[in-house]
Amino acid sequence: MTRPLRIGHQLSARIEGDPVAAAVRAEALGFDIVLASDHVGMGWSPMPTLSAIASATERIRLGTLVLNNDMRNPVQLAWEATTLDRVSDGRFELGLGAGHTSHEYEATGIERSAAGDRKRRLAESVEIIRALVDGEMVDHQGEHYRVRRARIDRARQDRLPILVGGNGEALLTHAGLHADIIGLQGLGRTREDGHSHEVKWSIRHLDEQIDQVRAGAGVRFDDLEFNAMVQVVQVTDDREAALAKVVDRVEGLTMEDAEATPYLLIGTVEEIVLHLMTCNERWGINYFAVRELDDFEPVLRALR
Repeated sequence: MTRPLRIGHQLSARIEGDPVAAAVRAEALGFDIVLASDHVGMGWSPMPTLSAIASATERIRLGTLVLNNDMRNPVQLAWEATTLDRVSDGRFELGLGAGHTSHEYEATGIERSAAGDRKRRLAESVEIIRALVDGEMVDHQGEHYRVRRARIDRARQDRLPILVGGNGEALLTHAGLHADIIGLQGLGRTREDGHSHEVKWSIRHLDEQIDQVRAGAGVRFDDLEFNAMVQVVQVTDDREAALAKVVDRVEGLTMEDAEATPYLLIGTVEEIVLHLMTCNERWGINYFAVRELDDFEPVLRALR
């Protein structure tokens, strides 16, 4: 099942000095959503930044890609999410992940538990937040959270979208059952530096991930949206040569996989547009997040 394409701009402190100005520019260019990342330290804290953006924009949606679940209490986060949704007149989308960057845990003094534990904690958090933003009273006693008679004002939207980003069968199966948007990055294990990841851009791996989501989603699979975090955008007249350079520097990547993966948008404007549509038809991926702003404008113009 294909959906209309959505293009998000992920804010980057390394590229843009003023996130509000960047969001206003993204809205003018025709991006569908502006996205804040979440790495404790230098740069902008995501939720206050998005609140400022909400006041400076009118149409563009606002989201997080993604918040580290370990850094937040789910009841407090649900409260912040519904507040931001009302402030933005129903434009907010909450993106959550299990957390991975070791520096953030060291800086905050929060224990960085094993990946499986972090993912199970994320799963509990998603269920708690889903009920709270829908206006339900929550009593929950699980492995990681104990919540008693928690309740907040519900979101402005009938259903505030929750994006779950990550990998692994347990995480994706649970996300298929409970999330609205599945965030795919094509990344594997965290490397020894505590921040970068192994790259998994093979067609086989992506097919497996979609199947894992489908197993969890069941009859609601067609209601889900799939997001891809694009790693490289390059407008060029020689797509094959540009892809070959990526293949040369990414261990284990084949040319066949590089040509098909949704994480590389390389080629002429027309080739990139065709590639976006092909990924939508093949995997149901319709929502692409890019870091480029003005450089992506020709592609947006062609899409519109």
